[in-house]
Amino acid sequence: MCGILGSTYQKGNFTKSIETIKYRGPDGERIEELPDFTMAFVRLSIRDLSDKAMQPMASEDKKVWLTYNGEIYGCEMLKETLIKKGYFFHTSSDTEIILNAYLEYGEDFVEHIDGMFVIAIYDVHINKIFLYRDRIGIKPLFFFWDGIDFTYASEMKAILELHSNRRFERDNSAIYDYFTYRYIPEPKTLYRNIYKLEPAHKLVYDLKRHELFKRKYWKLRVNCSQNQKRDQKNLCEEVRRLIGKSVNEQLVADVPVGTFLSGGIDSSIVSVEIYRRTHKVQAFSMGFQIRGGKERSYDETEYARLLSDQYHFPIVYGRFERAQLQRMKRMIRVWFDEPFADTSCYPTYEISKIAKEHRVSVILTGDGGDEVFGGYSRYQVYQEKVGNRPSWSVLCDLYTKILRDILPKEEWEEEFLDAVSLFAREAYAYTRTEKKEYIKKLGIGSDYDDFWYFRKFYHQDLPPITRAQYIDFKTYLPADILTKVDRVSMQNSIETRVPLLSKELVEFSFALSQEERCKNGELKGILKKAYCDTIPDKILNKEKKGFSFPGSYWNSGKQDRFILWEENWRNKS
Repeated sequence: MCGILGSTYQKGNFTKSIETIKYRGPDGERIEELPDFTMAFVRLSIRDLSDKAMQPMASEDKKVWLTYNGEIYGCEMLKETLIKKGYFFHTSSDTEIILNAYLEYGEDFVEHIDGMFVIAIYDVHINKIFLYRDRIGIKPLFFFWDGIDFTYASEMKAILELHSNRRFERDNSAIYDYFTYRYIPEPKTLYRNIYKLEPAHKLVYDLKRHELFKRKYWKLRVNCSQNQKRDQKNLCEEVRRLIGKSVNEQLVADVPVGTFLSGGIDSSIVSVEIYRRTHKVQAFSMGFQIRGGKERSYDETEYARLLSDQYHFPIVYGRFERAQLQRMKRMIRVWFDEPFADTSCYPTYEISKIAKEHRVSVILTGDGGDEVFGGYSRYQVYQEKVGNRPSWSVLCDLYTKILRDILPKEEWEEEFLDAVSLFAREAYAYTRTEKKEYIKKLGIGSDYDDFWYFRKFYHQDLPPITRAQYIDFKTYLPADILTKVDRVSMQNSIETRVPLLSKELVEFSFALSQEERCKNGELKGILKKAYCDTIPDKILNKEKKGFSFPGSYWNSGKQDRFILWEENWRNKS
């Protein structure tokens, strides 16, 4: 895991810029000044700790240069293929495999790899920069382009530092989107001219023509059937095989590996699969300071302990307290460079810090299980709403006769007539009514589509649970969950890996019918059945609770996203 930076802008200070993300790679640093372009890199040593594996890495003729952040999994067969084709390897790093794969297959080399990655390639032969972001969006990539200068980086702060003489203008529509979604959706950022590269996309910059091209290189195929049924036993065996394979591939490292064990289904499965392969698991679990009553449900360490007792592996427990939140509230700006309101980032930061203190540099997590296998209770609520929804004509008639003099037309349509808004409300998105004070302040037009991000991935032909899963997989997962974990774990120089998001496993799950994945509407039905003899029943069938702390921690009646905006961004440049 590392931090990367590259730019055509030669007036900037690359040393200062790459230092802003030094925590992403505290084990080494290199800046390479090339014709018309500079590439910079900071290294977190995980595989092949030798200097030969340092980046930027070049081809033998010094005409192709590569920097890369992430991990490629299961690439041994690809390496063997390349050796047979006459390529030599001087390291055991996956970086060199990527480099030689590009030399052999050209721009389409990405079809031959799987993993979490952002890859930057400078091909001097053709004067082009190629950027690739992994299919799911596990690793981040930001880029700046004003028609003349082009810069990319792992985090936005490196771009801002390199172009410190420039005054960046805020994008008010992005700020407004933050209040809708709790994050700024891709490809937007807080600033105009700075963008996020979307998952599964390739970006090509032509250094001579100063032209930028972007295209998607992978499309997830989704089963539109609700009732197709295959043999459950065979499907469960395949689920276990794919998860086991993914865990096995992601255990590869030349440094200590651990796991975050929340006490939920997904992290429990990952922990057990690690145990099956190594018979040793170093787990880390976070509890919370609670006041009894309903707050007890927030602390799930008892379930983590239940699993560790069954399989006899050690757990290090942390405890996130109210005082810690008060000290850390203003760190959002430091960690994310733009508004972000998933407050579970705070305990995730603390558990990452504890893992690093125990000399663990790689962590396997259960992230992605809810989006891939259908785990959020709001999916059931959404399905019920869609199933019981009155016809459009009845709603329109009701509006005309009763509500036209009570509610503005756009508010009535958003709340009741817009199919996407039904999903948005269950996904905790705010309506225009709830954001009224910001519409005028930010200059948002009456025709602005508040739910444009969800709408991009809304498919009416999918059955309700699958439809909701797919939207979350394309939006909430990369823009919130994976963003959160990447930033706060990397702040502690921890590489987090997500076995439940392997390409093969994702494609398998979304190729199932809704009934096969969630039989009789049971959330994570296929996953629970696959591990019913492995994971304690108390964990499999307990009510799902996200990794968050009690609302009383805030000492305020305001919603999180408004509190964090005021603490970190109001009246700040």
